[in-house]
Amino acid sequence: MLYHLLYPLKSVFGGFNVFRYITFRTIFAILTALIISMVVGGWFIRKLKAMQIGQYIREDGPQSHHAKTGTPTMGGLMIIFATLAATVLWAELNNPFIWLLVLVTLGFGLIGFFDDYLKVIKKQNKGLSGRAKLVTQTLVALVPAIWFYANPGFDTTLTIPFFKSVQPDLGFFFIPFAVFVIVGTANAVNLTDGLDGLAIGPVTIAAAFYMIFCYLAGNIKIASYLQIPYVRGVGELSIYLGAMAGAGVGFLWFNAYPAQVFMGDVGALALGGALGTVALATKQEVLLAVVGGLFVVEALSVIIQVSFFKVSNGKRVFRMAPLHHHFELKGWPEPKVIVRFWIISIILGLVALSALKLR
Repeated sequence: MLYHLLYPLKSVFGGFNVFRYITFRTIFAILTALIISMVVGGWFIRKLKAMQIGQYIREDGPQSHHAKTGTPTMGGLMIIFATLAATVLWAELNNPFIWLLVLVTLGFGLIGFFDDYLKVIKKQNKGLSGRAKLVTQTLVALVPAIWFYANPGFDTTLTIPFFKSVQPDLGFFFIPFAVFVIVGTANAVNLTDGLDGLAIGPVTIAAAFYMIFCYLAGNIKIASYLQIPYVRGVGELSIYLGAMAGAGVGFLWFNAYPAQVFMGDVGALALGGALGTVALATKQEVLLAVVGGLFVVEALSVIIQVSFFKVSNGKRVFRMAPLHHHFELKGWPEPKVIVRFWIISIILGLVALSALKLR
């Protein structure tokens, strides 16, 4: 909005020319989202408490978590609001990538909202059925998948990290692949959201690194130099991801151990779906498995645990899944698990960033 209002006035006052720069608008989108989430946070938590929207802890979870029962949940609404508000203020609103990401965020957020709402109403840690979640998430993910495939300027080839000559073209199969990336990322983030600040830390880190990827992929000179796919217009998503990172840091102010509010499915699914969509938009889909490696490992730990339990007559690989619970039951204090997982996320992000040059 500010871009459209103030940039045309550059002929009157030359200082408004700074609005043409994505870097300038990204910085202020970060600050705007951060301020909004921190200002709104306290009021929003009080409203959640007044409405008795509290988290119900799984009965088979670690005993130490039962004390968290009743902690306000659905705090992801704060993140979504701050992200979208900052984006509307600072982004170029005629960019289709922006609106595509807004649609995915709201679509997955709505699914998560209903899931959280049912948990609150039923007073137990169950919401939408697994089938209902998968079907609705797939329907939402089909929108960007088909849009990417049908867009004449979009390439359906895959970029493989560290191998510049390996670029398989998926053709029509890009659509199911894209759905898998978006839905898989959303659910992987959701599985990671099990400790105070555990999910929002890696999400913010991933958003920050993909903010860089968007800027690089949207600049034809830099993309050519780095030999990465150039995607016209995708640089504007840097502003959206900057807003997401800023909102995430603001939310962490309240979500840090001991948490005053939980993200809930409304936040985890929305943020995960958005990250998956951005990975596809930047043509760095495979790299998401590196940047979001923590989410991948958390999801795999659940798959391995469930599969091994079924084929081994009740035996377990981990003491509890997802993986963060395994380390808790091994005696790691919750803050130590959280911070160490954050450190791993930063390392993985740096490895992914190096892959853009080492090709």
